[in-house]
Amino acid sequence: MTADTTNRIDACFAALRERGETALIPFLTAGDPDLETTEALVLAMAEAGADLIELGVPFSDPTAEGPTIQRSSSRALEKGTTLRSILQLVARLRTQIDLPLVLMGYANPLHAMGAETFAKSASKVGVDGIIIPDLTPEDGARYLDPSRNAGIHPILLAAPTTRPDRLEMLVRETRGFLYYVSLQGVTGARADLAQGIEDKVRSAKALGEIPVCVGFGVGMPEQAAAIGAYADGVVIGSAIVDRIEAAGSRASAVEDVARFIEQLKAPLRK
Repeated sequence: MTADTTNRIDACFAALRERGETALIPFLTAGDPDLETTEALVLAMAEAGADLIELGVPFSDPTAEGPTIQRSSSRALEKGTTLRSILQLVARLRTQIDLPLVLMGYANPLHAMGAETFAKSASKVGVDGIIIPDLTPEDGARYLDPSRNAGIHPILLAAPTTRPDRLEMLVRETRGFLYYVSLQGVTGARADLAQGIEDKVRSAKALGEIPVCVGFGVGMPEQAAAIGAYADGVVIGSAIVDRIEAAGSRASAVEDVARFIEQLKAPLRK
């Protein structure tokens, strides 16, 4: 990925729009339970119907995450997973798949590597986007601008509590898509979606052409289908990580997650 080529995220949403589909965006923590399993899971999810995949960068204090992903980060860190080893994983994946890959992680690992070094390395291996939940666009400019200049989309987050004027700014500044957090609090599958989320998402979509994708709290195909009726994409994280944690082997994790992806994607093909 370079600054003068079309980003895979943009191409993905353009193709989905032509087909009348909603994007399915699964999340998993890279390195949980190990990087080899992550590689197998990403390939299986791509085959099963995922449109874009988020790879979580494990961190010791993931403040936006619920217990499921906190445990996942701990397992990955115990196996020695680092930002550099995740970039090496992306390089291997790029020899096998071409769907968009987004890194989601906290500022500390990026700061440790250096924003310029990260942007150069991530662009070289084929990272398409980056999400840093503990940085605002204002505070994160020195981290996000080098990635933006390297052709990597900085993906910003909005929430039901976001002020209208700030939402306009986020829609204007985000690239690839706007990640709309459907719930207050931390990640984790919920039995019920937040009230009024549809109106909030439609309001965000009306502010520009950028796709709006909904995450946090989504864990069942029925919820994905409901969100797919008004959003451009659905992000599923904890429900996938739960399945990885419960699996007794790499093979069973891959099989269970692939089946789940198929179930989630089916209602999003309108």
